[in-house]
Amino acid sequence: MTSPAPPPTPAPRPQRSAPNTIDDVAIAAVQQALAAEHAAVWCYSLAVAFLDAQQREPARTDAEAHRGLRNQISRTLSDVGAQPVSAQPAYATPGPVTDAASAARLLVVAEADTLAAWRSVIERSADRGLRKAALDALTSATVRSARWRAIVGMSPAVPELPGAPDPPH
Repeated sequence: MTSPAPPPTPAPRPQRSAPNTIDDVAIAAVQQALAAEHAAVWCYSLAVAFLDAQQREPARTDAEAHRGLRNQISRTLSDVGAQPVSAQPAYATPGPVTDAASAARLLVVAEADTLAAWRSVIERSADRGLRKAALDALTSATVRSARWRAIVGMSPAVPELPGAPDPPH
């Protein structure tokens, strides 16, 4: 006669090496960044249909970067126990998108919105890892923004203070 198998032991829970420093204010800022990334993906999807052939590939690359950020943010929010905000079915554009020029202007606005959102994460988080990720996202968005600002003829092409409103000229 064999003895019954011992009951399974529960899997060990990972131990945190430091307390969670992502508070509600930081989570709200990350949710705003996620919302901006959702909108950017949508804007790029619309704009690609109108862009010139030489602008389509950079736009597709930029859209992929936004998708990657969107996925990372969703995982981060889930990891801290927050429900990530959902994408909207559609977004309002600042004007009609009917040609390459208006499509590029839309992308300038989309990048400006992501810049503002990532700057907000930096300003509202005490978590070092989150601030580093937000700075990396802000830096990448600044490069994308500069490309589209140059295409539409904005000066300076690189925003003076990425994520801050452009000063009136």
